[in-house]
Amino acid sequence: MKREPIRAVLESAELERDVTVAGWVRTRRDSKGGFSFLALNDGSCFDSLQVIADGALENYESEVKRLFPGSSVAVTGRLVASQGAGQAVEVKAADIRVLGFCEPEEYPLQKQRVSFERLREIAHLRPRTNTFGAVTRVRHRLALATHRFFDERGFYYIHTPIITASDCEGAGEMFRVTTLAPGSAAADADFFGRRTGLTVSGQLEAEAYACALGGVYTFGPTFRAENSNTRRHLAEFWMVEPEMAFADLSDDADLAEEYLRFLFRTVLAECPADLAFFNKRIDPALLESLERLADSRFERMTYTDAVRLLEQAGADFEYPIAWGRDLQSEHERYLTEQVVKGPVTVTDYPRDIKPFYMRLNDDERTVAALDVLLPRVGEIIGGSQREDRLPQLEARMRSAGLDPANYWWYGDLRRFGSAPHAGFGLGFERMVQFCTGMENIRDVIPFPRTPHNAEF
Repeated sequence: MKREPIRAVLESAELERDVTVAGWVRTRRDSKGGFSFLALNDGSCFDSLQVIADGALENYESEVKRLFPGSSVAVTGRLVASQGAGQAVEVKAADIRVLGFCEPEEYPLQKQRVSFERLREIAHLRPRTNTFGAVTRVRHRLALATHRFFDERGFYYIHTPIITASDCEGAGEMFRVTTLAPGSAAADADFFGRRTGLTVSGQLEAEAYACALGGVYTFGPTFRAENSNTRRHLAEFWMVEPEMAFADLSDDADLAEEYLRFLFRTVLAECPADLAFFNKRIDPALLESLERLADSRFERMTYTDAVRLLEQAGADFEYPIAWGRDLQSEHERYLTEQVVKGPVTVTDYPRDIKPFYMRLNDDERTVAALDVLLPRVGEIIGGSQREDRLPQLEARMRSAGLDPANYWWYGDLRRFGSAPHAGFGLGFERMVQFCTGMENIRDVIPFPRTPHNAEF
């Protein structure tokens, strides 16, 4: 079927021409004058296209008047200036072909608002709603912007393994991948001849390619078997992880901050209608926040300075603040919203709360790590300069309970032409959340995977 996307039709300046469109009926309104108004949407943009169905159409009584929300049709007609308010153009239908009827008694998406909780139970239909269509378009633009940003800066996109024997974060929260029955033979009898799991990060493999090509990035699914049933956690989520050679922590911070500003500018420029909807229906401060951050300067401070400022704040935190403890979301938000009143990059965290691969600083108490914090959400990016000295790396591995022999290839990157390198990770769903104002992370990924939920 040759058709034009509704987005292109609505943006067209050429009137009085024949067009063919297809989509799903959002509403049908019958006029006493013997014709009907159809609001048609194909997902290509937020707005629907108004179609005028004249009563003289051959199938008007038999089919058009049986079109309820959710029905799909193909329409051929004349694109004209609209005579009514609310839209600039409309289509006067010469032919309406029904592709699929939708019975109103059975269709769960009616005019009344459906809760997000209910929509998660019918995740196969929720993309048809205004909210989830808009989420999907924003997610798409952010993904394209990610590829554009790194490509323009000479980074190469690589695909790292989903199945791995490396526990990058050392937290033991990996989903095991096995062909063995429960309680059967040892791991060496398994498919890969060793214990394997779903990856928690593509970082280690990305380092290998960065140490050959200069700059690379991964953008793919990662998995955490963390039993957290909160609005901030998913068991399967997407990560953007750039890695660059001949770079230190300052270079890493520069790249992270530039990347965030690029994403904010892109979504503001390319998703105006969707963002206007979120600003009206979800978060009235969304547009102001994105516009401010798009050109914002990021304050930088060390973890030690951040702790000192929090201790002096006199605020009643749920989690006590002390040097050596990880910053909680409430601490991160206080720094961005009360102290700096803007985005913050915190550096040089205590070694004992960070993974083994982060470069040990000269004080031997801290590592060259960074977290980028945004108002309202806290951490959005975490990164570090990687430990490029083999003795220090192996010592950190052992202290984390890891056997360096299992990471022999990772050590080889330090044995053969070691070079300083750095990188970071951005949880993509967290960024989509921030750019849409959606409160629950389960509502910014098409089919969420959470504890006790793998439907669809």
